[in-house]
Parts: sequence; structure tokens; C-alpha cells
Amino acid sequence: MDARDGMRAADGDRQVVADRLRTAVDEGRLTLHEYDERLQRAYAARTYADLDGLVADLPTPSPPGGRAGEVVPAGADASALAVPAGAVPGRVVDGTGGAVTARWLRDVWEPYLKAVGIVLAVWAVTSVLAGEPLWFWPAWVAGPWGAVLLARSVAGITSGKPRRWAVEEERRRRRRRAKRARKRDRKAAKRAAGEA
Repeated sequence: MDARDGMRAADGDRQVVADRLRTAVDEGRLTLHEYDERLQRAYAARTYADLDGLVADLPTPSPPGGRAGEVVPAGADASALAVPAGAVPGRVVDGTGGAVTARWLRDVWEPYLKAVGIVLAVWAVTSVLAGEPLWFWPAWVAGPWGAVLLARSVAGITSGKPRRWAVEEERRRRRRRAKRARKRDRKAAKRAAGEA
């Protein structure tokens, strides 16, 4: 057993494997069921050995400028190729380079920020129309809701909620893609039946 196999994997390592799995399903190397199963195991993996086992039967990523699916020769440093550009070590990143935790926090806080912005705008307009600053009633909207979201954010981060959220988001994305593909297939079948 290699010493690296027993080392603990970071969130960034898990995301690199998730990206490789996504590429493999896009290339047709994995079925959606296999992908879903391996993706769950990737986000639950604790060591490098756990992660390596998930991609052992897949080709190593090709070097920049290489062809997709091209196998890197033995002895080549494939670890440098697997890290997305702009990634920060130890952080979970998605395909666009953003942190999964940051995306989850944005998803949690975005409705709050929009609502508070609207409430503040209403307060500001009414204050201007009144000719003087009115009592700051938006605090009753922003304060309690913000406190609840702050507690939810802290609890979610400590319990690993962003990772589970990322897996669920990926499932939804796959379902939408599959639904669009089925629609395209039905339209193509109708056109083919109409031409026959």
C-alpha cells in the first residue's frame, strides 16, 4: 500500500474526481446510474485510496493540447493535469472555478438580499417623499430573517451541507439534460415519421 493511499483527501481532491466522472459520463464511459453512484462515493471519500478506486478504470486526463480520452504515459505527472486552472488547494470547486461552499451560501442568502434590497428601497422612497428619515422599520424584516440565515449557514457548513447540496444540484442538472434529450429524440422521431 502506497503511503499516499492512506492520506486524507481534501475537498478539492474530491471535486477533481467528480469532474473526471462528469467527463466520463459525457464521453459515454459511464452510465448515469454508475455516475450517480460514484459521485456519491466521491463526496463521501475520506482517503486518496477511496478516490483512486473510483477512477481506476477510467483513462487518465490528457495533457493540455492533447486529445480527449488520450491516456497519459506511465510516469507522467498526471496530478498537475487534474487540478482545474485557478483552483485553490483544499477548496471544493465546480466546473467554473467557484467554490461549492460559496455557491451554496449564495443560494441560501440570495432571496434574503433581494428582499432586504426591495424593503430598503421602499423605506428610502417613503422617507424622501415624507421629507425626513422615517423610523427604520426594515430592521424588523432584515434582523430576524438574517439571524435565522446566519444560524442556518453556520450549521450547514459545519455539517457538510454544501457538498450534499452540490450532489443534489448535479442530479437536477442531469435530469434536466436527460429531459431535453428525450424531447429532442421525440421531435426527431416525429420528423422521421412525417417524412416516411
